[in-house]
Amino acid sequence: MESQNITPTPPQNEEIIENRELNIWEALLPVVILVGMLFYNVYMFGDDALSGSNQFILLLGAAVAAIVGFYNKVSYKQMMEEVAKNVKSTTGALLILLMVGSLAGTWLVSGIIPTMIYYGLQILNPTIFLAACVIICAIISIATGSSWTTSATVGIALIGIGDTLGISLGMTAGAVISGAYFGDKMSPLSDTTNLAPAMAGGELFSHIKYMTYTTVPTVIITLIVFIIIGLSIDTSGTPQITEQLNAIDDAFNISPWLFIVPILVIALIIKKTPPLIALLAGTLLGAIAAIIAQPEIVMNIAGSKELTFGSAYMGVMKAMTVDTAVETTNAQLNDLFSSGGMAGMLGTIWLIVCAMVFGGVMDAIGALSRISKALLNLFDSVFGLFASTVVSCLALNVTASDQYLALVVPGRMYAKAFKDKGLAPENLSRTLEDSGTVTSVLIPWNTCGAYQSGVLGVPVVDYFAFAIFNWLSPFMTLIFAGFRIKIKQLANN
Repeated sequence: MESQNITPTPPQNEEIIENRELNIWEALLPVVILVGMLFYNVYMFGDDALSGSNQFILLLGAAVAAIVGFYNKVSYKQMMEEVAKNVKSTTGALLILLMVGSLAGTWLVSGIIPTMIYYGLQILNPTIFLAACVIICAIISIATGSSWTTSATVGIALIGIGDTLGISLGMTAGAVISGAYFGDKMSPLSDTTNLAPAMAGGELFSHIKYMTYTTVPTVIITLIVFIIIGLSIDTSGTPQITEQLNAIDDAFNISPWLFIVPILVIALIIKKTPPLIALLAGTLLGAIAAIIAQPEIVMNIAGSKELTFGSAYMGVMKAMTVDTAVETTNAQLNDLFSSGGMAGMLGTIWLIVCAMVFGGVMDAIGALSRISKALLNLFDSVFGLFASTVVSCLALNVTASDQYLALVVPGRMYAKAFKDKGLAPENLSRTLEDSGTVTSVLIPWNTCGAYQSGVLGVPVVDYFAFAIFNWLSPFMTLIFAGFRIKIKQLANN
């Protein structure tokens, strides 16, 4: 996943609840009703669906699951206990979201993000921009093991650069996410890169080696597609960059010294500092940089005519917590140079909590276990086993709304089946990553989808098609399975 260090207990110790009385139709009923309600709700509300109505739909889905549970004599107490466990497991993620909101605020008013955009505009042009986004984010995610941190730092800046270049926000977000998840997936520092082989019974570096067979072709195809898109982008707006550069220069004190803050944050994460601590450090360093480099902006936010301790405190605190905007002479930049602070993340936090309620009830009534077993029983061939694993991971990303469960549940369910077929655990761990890790960001109510759309400010529906690496990965693993390419056998077979 994102190397978040957010689970209070090791993910592999997650309890999978079974309910023998539940049949497959009862297990699927809440899912079918939920998907139907979400589809209609998005149709009615459009992009505003995430403002609250989707959250309530998730609670209604949980209510349907609870009714199924009551019918099968699952107690209310048991369901609430599982919901509590699910919500507790996201504690770190929720805190990270709040910290990302505050970091974005201080990095805006300090001029860090504007400086990144200022210099980025001079280096990157529309033709190479999307491919460059993939490469830059991949490198940072490999180094940090965290796609979440990549998006929260350079990802935000790249979104700004792309917007200024006139490139679709969905395209830029898709390129950022593609690179971030490639790097996260291949990094030995990542939570899920360690979790997948642990669930399958394999070894970390053998798992990473086997992932390269499917992951490298996928990212190469992704880069080729983005290069083709870049060549087809209308660059007629490029001369306007001079006007935008002047607008940024007039509004902020631009200096390469401001790069010290993001470099220090990335260094902290490379040193295996927990992301929450690193983001807090980045927020505080951004606040200090704002007072030093942009005193006039801080005073304007505080509504003061002079910089005092009180006005500095008020200015940076507002930037961290509530809506903040810095006006320039360019209307496009005015929309770009705004931040919601911690308050801007509350909608995403609300979505995650409601998703965890649905996932918790589904787990408590035994629906997750029942769905996985049904999928396992559908297939008998080797390819069928791979396909069943892929479908199980996708289904759990949709129903459980949690990436860890999308690895843990299928990992436990299929480990013996792969062994019985004479297949090495690397096959299972690779498939878990190709279909569970990377697709979580494509589900709006999954913790990863909610996080990325909230941080980047781009709805999942807008970046879905352009997150090429993420939706292509499951197909690539099935192609390799279908043609028996790099399918490792057990040593004694």
